[in-house]
Amino acid sequence: MSPNITIDRRLTFQEIMSLAPLQDEIQNGNVVKRYMSELKAWCPEDDVSIASGKGDPENKSNQKLLKRKAAAYGGHVYSQAGVAASRALSESSHRSGPRRKLGIHTIHGHFSEAGYVDRSFIYNVNAIATNPSFPNFLVTVRQPLSPSTSTTRDHFPVADAELPLGPVCFSAIVSFRPSGASQHVAQESPPQTRFVDILSSREPSAWDPAPHIDIAKTLAEFPMRNPGSFPAVDMKKVDLTTFNEGKPLHERRELLLYRLLAPLSADEPDLHILTHAYEADRNGLLMIGNHVGFGWDFARAASLSYSFVVHVNPEDAVMSYGEDEWWIQEACFPRVEAGRAIIMSKIWSPKGVHVATEYQDGIIQRHWKPCERPGKL
Repeated sequence: MSPNITIDRRLTFQEIMSLAPLQDEIQNGNVVKRYMSELKAWCPEDDVSIASGKGDPENKSNQKLLKRKAAAYGGHVYSQAGVAASRALSESSHRSGPRRKLGIHTIHGHFSEAGYVDRSFIYNVNAIATNPSFPNFLVTVRQPLSPSTSTTRDHFPVADAELPLGPVCFSAIVSFRPSGASQHVAQESPPQTRFVDILSSREPSAWDPAPHIDIAKTLAEFPMRNPGSFPAVDMKKVDLTTFNEGKPLHERRELLLYRLLAPLSADEPDLHILTHAYEADRNGLLMIGNHVGFGWDFARAASLSYSFVVHVNPEDAVMSYGEDEWWIQEACFPRVEAGRAIIMSKIWSPKGVHVATEYQDGIIQRHWKPCERPGKL
């Protein structure tokens, strides 16, 4: 590893998701809860030099990569919007008296503008429906038009919330449900069974770290040397090259293993659910690019919409902390067309329970070839 590279301590989920409360607003007679992010979001491109150990300023490819405008990891605003909704629900419950304990049921989010790491995210949370068994909230997110007033721009003072704000960069509807009794349980065979030969070929911790940016060309130029700085969870990517060889796209799979970096309170199942959602957003569209031959001529990837559905009671999504507490993200790729692609991921517990499903649609493009691009009308 280059002596010029310093790896900062990887942040826990609690730390990276920290929110500061802002003054409530009244809109159309309704209370709008407001919060702002306190810490810089993780940036995949910033992680390349760390995870690859290539910090040499003379490396031209490295210079080109690091000069790009630092876009925030999409899973940050997505999961933090869920944290804001969960906090708003908790605060409204305290005002209205005791109610049944609820947990996140779904998050349906849309990315409308790029988010940047040098400024905070400002969250407005509006109650859409207050049914005590099925409340749901609209979360809209904006960022200041200018970078943070902080000199380091990695910790954001509350004063940043007074800066002029740009357009909505992300919005989500978050729904909640109480725990319920099951009258019937059905799921497919878990990956621990279907991929037993591959998964048992080595210890979970022996698989390579999940890539900083899962684009073939980038990985060739900046090969992984360490896990990098990704917060919240330790992630490994299972090698399914042989399994996927010769299969059509919709039959291919990717398996990501992950476990908590630090203990997370079991009394806050929403934070565990949102940790799963945070992890599931990593490299999804990029993996599709590699499978369809865009990895060496990659142009662009951007999430458009992201849905996360929890199938179990909130407490069943709680992760234990430990060396052997590996969860599995099983990703598949059902559709690519019109410059867009779908990734669907199933979240499996260490015991083989299908806990949640992610469904994400986004832009994925390679560079256009000469005379290939459609003309404009």
